[in-house]
Amino acid sequence: MIGGMQGMTDAGREVVAPMVVGAWDTFLDLVEQTDLDAPSRLPGWRGHEVCVHIGSWPEHDALAGVLASAREGRLDRRPDSDAINARVVAAHRDASRTEVVAALRRARDDTAAYLSSPDRSLDAALCGSVVGPLPVLSVLLGSTYELAVHALDLRPCGAGEPPDELLLAGLAALADVTGALAARMDVHGRAALHAPIGGWAFEADAHGWSVERLGREQPRGAAVEADAASLLDLSAGRINPVTALTRGHLRVHDLRGLLRLAPIVESVPGLPGGPALRVAARTLSGLARVGWTRRGG
Repeated sequence: MIGGMQGMTDAGREVVAPMVVGAWDTFLDLVEQTDLDAPSRLPGWRGHEVCVHIGSWPEHDALAGVLASAREGRLDRRPDSDAINARVVAAHRDASRTEVVAALRRARDDTAAYLSSPDRSLDAALCGSVVGPLPVLSVLLGSTYELAVHALDLRPCGAGEPPDELLLAGLAALADVTGALAARMDVHGRAALHAPIGGWAFEADAHGWSVERLGREQPRGAAVEADAASLLDLSAGRINPVTALTRGHLRVHDLRGLLRLAPIVESVPGLPGGPALRVAARTLSGLARVGWTRRGG
């Protein structure tokens, strides 16, 4: 059970809500430029499928599931996101562009409505997720990771480049969920995700985990460095980390510190390309293993 400090949840809605709602608004703006019938970066998926599985549909309302889990204390809830995505995509394969955009806007509006409601009783409550129990605000922040990665997936469809704030919000979610898993597994240490535009670091100890926004300066201690889009792509399995290291597109600092996160890989199964949060949880420790092997310690 996670207790004590709770990362970005401790920052509260004042910080988390603008990041989450802003990410949705930015993603919707990018979709306006997107040819949904064009192939995305994901094999076999057009822009249509990428957008359909993120939207809110009558038979699939991700936010409602998160809140119900928190209210009922169903912390063992681990939704099979791959199976859910496959069903939703199949059910709405022939949906019109108008219907797809409406489903995305419903997801955005429902999230915004929750984050602007006066009732904050569930914000720090634990709920079931694909990586185990997390605070509700951490799960909602996790949507920014998915939106940022899928915004990158939509570039071949004409979406254009995602703005820096969307990428940074995705990195915040990545740091938050990794810190949560480290704290749950009693893995203590600090690690950073850093890009030229800034980044985020987490620190986990016996009291939980904290998350800190970084500036452009070189972070102290254990860190993974690349441009923001590459950090997200690496975490989502879109880029091969060995290739990125070899070509100098990725740098790692304090490998011994990063290797403290190795148990997270074993605790969270899943292959690259799986559900966003599950894959994100593997990132830092997985990159540490690659860096250690390549540089020999």
